[in-house]
Amino acid sequence: MKHLRQIGLVVSVALFGLAIACQTKPGSDPTPEPSPNPPTTGVTYQTTPVPFRQPANFPAALYNLNSNPQTAEGIALGKALFYDNHLSGDTTVNCGFCHQQFAGFAHSDHALSHGVKDRIGTRNVPSLQNMAWYREFFWDGSVTSLDELPMAPIARHDEMDLPFADALKRVQTSAKYPPMFKAAFGSDTVTTARFLKAISQFVLTLVSADSRYDKYVRKEAGGDLTADELAGLNLFQQNCAGCHATDLFTDRSYRNNGLPANSINDQGRYTITLQESDRLKFRVPSLRNIERTFPYMHDGRFLTLEQVMKHYANGGVTDSPTLDPLLKQNGKLGIALTATQQTQLIAFLKTLTDNTFLSNRAFAAN
Repeated sequence: MKHLRQIGLVVSVALFGLAIACQTKPGSDPTPEPSPNPPTTGVTYQTTPVPFRQPANFPAALYNLNSNPQTAEGIALGKALFYDNHLSGDTTVNCGFCHQQFAGFAHSDHALSHGVKDRIGTRNVPSLQNMAWYREFFWDGSVTSLDELPMAPIARHDEMDLPFADALKRVQTSAKYPPMFKAAFGSDTVTTARFLKAISQFVLTLVSADSRYDKYVRKEAGGDLTADELAGLNLFQQNCAGCHATDLFTDRSYRNNGLPANSINDQGRYTITLQESDRLKFRVPSLRNIERTFPYMHDGRFLTLEQVMKHYANGGVTDSPTLDPLLKQNGKLGIALTATQQTQLIAFLKTLTDNTFLSNRAFAAN
């Protein structure tokens, strides 16, 4: 069986490589665009630069902004593509169908992803926020470039179910898009690299860093925390920050947090690496806007933060060879928390809700 998994992995990688081989170098962002086609005589090609937002309390961004500088024109194009139903097989869903702004660009309607023809996927929809600070994506890290990320959900049968080549052709033959590509890239030629970079430009604007917690740590107006919230912050730093590190609230690693395999028997990171040490490990999610990004865990098995707390504090953690050591200390499973402490932790987690981000019209469909 392990041999068959390895063969399947090789075939999947080969097919993905063929889809982008003409425009992408393996293991890198799509090949940088050459200089835009020279404008015709008397026509000026000029974009409007948009500064990338680097919050003062965040670590340095990881995305190579020099390879894809943000412009107003590129962001507008990317936003149009993000919300375009024509990028799905039956033209009924778009990226924003699963990544809903009010839910922190996660999906609160279903425990698992919900695609065309009411098809249900195998994992909970991850939030799209602060993506410039990641190099690996999805719960298992199966995609390693933000610029390649959209290809997977567009082609996936239980999500948008449209071969990427067909999605590109629909954009190429649309009357709407060539002028937008010309405004963004100086040429109305629609290429894979430009398509993907435009979506990245929009996604890179989805920076969430204006919660009450952010204002507290930056000593800004509106950053007052209650006694219970401060107690929760202290508990968080003692018990949770080992995984949910920095003000990104994730160390971006893959860990087994004691969830037994579900009925789908999802083995997590192991399906990518085939290393036994990765079995049942999933990416540590950010906790930003966690009040809105329910349901929780890779399979959406918990609907409330109270259920999450009970998992960690009241015997919900299941032992296994790959269980994270932080959840098995002194021979005891989980994290020792009283009912009051659980309430205080939840109070703190709600200070990570960024209402400005959740209601910013610049992120919503036009």
